[in-house]
Amino acid sequence: MKKLMIAMGFFLVGGITGFAQENIEIKVNEAEKKVDVIVDNQLFTSYIYPSTIKKPVLWPVISPEGNVLTRSYPMENKAGDRTDHPHHVGIWFNYGDVNGLDFWNNSDAIPAEERSKFGTIYHQSLGKVKDGKGKASFETESLWKAPDNTSLLSEKTTFSFQAKDGLRIIDRKTTLTALVDEVDFTDNKEGMYAIRVARELELPSDKPTELMDSHGVVTKVAKMDNTYVKGDYRSSEGIEGGDVWGTRATWMKLGSEINGEDVSLVIVDHPKNVGYPTYWHARDYGLFAANPLGQKVFSEGKEELNYSLKKGQSVTFNYRMIIASSDLTDEEINQLVKDFK
Repeated sequence: MKKLMIAMGFFLVGGITGFAQENIEIKVNEAEKKVDVIVDNQLFTSYIYPSTIKKPVLWPVISPEGNVLTRSYPMENKAGDRTDHPHHVGIWFNYGDVNGLDFWNNSDAIPAEERSKFGTIYHQSLGKVKDGKGKASFETESLWKAPDNTSLLSEKTTFSFQAKDGLRIIDRKTTLTALVDEVDFTDNKEGMYAIRVARELELPSDKPTELMDSHGVVTKVAKMDNTYVKGDYRSSEGIEGGDVWGTRATWMKLGSEINGEDVSLVIVDHPKNVGYPTYWHARDYGLFAANPLGQKVFSEGKEELNYSLKKGQSVTFNYRMIIASSDLTDEEINQLVKDFK
C-alpha cells in the first residue's frame, strides 16, 4: 500500500511537493572531517574528507527505510563486499585524466613509487550551511592538486538535499576554475559523477571475484551467490541491463530490492552540462557513473571532446540523484526531472 501511495503521489502532485516534508539537519564535525546530513533524527549521508580516499565524498548513503545503499569497503568491513577498486567510495566527482594526472584511481592503495601519476582533491573549507523543513544545503571549497602541490583547479560545490516521505534527492552543483595556464580533460572513461553501490544493488553476475568477510578477510570466489542481488539499469532511452554502458541518456535508473525495500537510485544529467546528454560508465559490479567528457572511448572513436580550460576560465556541472523507496516508472522519474533545469 505504501508503494502504491507513493506512486500515486508522483502523478497527483507532479513531483514531490505533495509529500510530508521531513526535517533536515546539517551537523558539522570538523574534528572528524565530516558533515552529517540528518533526516528526522536519522543519518541520511555524510560528507567526509579523510586523507585516505584522496577526494571528498558522500558516504554512506542510506535509503528512506534505513538500508545502506553504498558499498562499505574500503571504509568498513562488511561480509560479502567486493574488494576491487578501493577508490570507489560513496558518491564522488573527479576524472581520470587532468593534465595527464589520474584523479579517479587515486587511493591509499597506490604504491609510493606510482603516486607521481595521480592527483588529489583536498577539502579546504565549508561555506554557508542551511537546515530546513524538507530542504537543506551546504557549500564547500576544494583544490585539485598535482603531486608537487601545484593547484590545477579550484572547486566550489553546493550540495542541496530534499527529503519527503519515501524520497530523498541530492543535487550537486560544482564549478571548476582553472588556476594554471591550461587544464586539459583528455577523453577518458574514468569519470565523472559516480556512486559505488552495495552488493544488493549490483546486477547478478557469475564472474569470479574476491569477497570480504566481516573480519576483513578476503576470499576468492569462483562463482557469485546472487540470492540477494537484484539490481538492473534502465535509461531514459529504454535501454536496460549491462547494455547501458557507453550509451547516452538524460537519466539512468538503478533499481533493486534490499531487505524487502524496493529501491530506485536515479542519476540525472543537466541540460546545461558539457556533453549533454551524458555518456554512462555504468557497470554490472556496482559502479554507476555519468561521464560527459570521455566521448572518444564511449563512441569508439566516432566523437572526441578533449575539453579544456584556460587560466581563469570556469565550467559548472550539475547532477541530481534521486533515491526512492519504490520502483519508479519512467513517468515518475520524468516528473522528478522537470524542476531540475
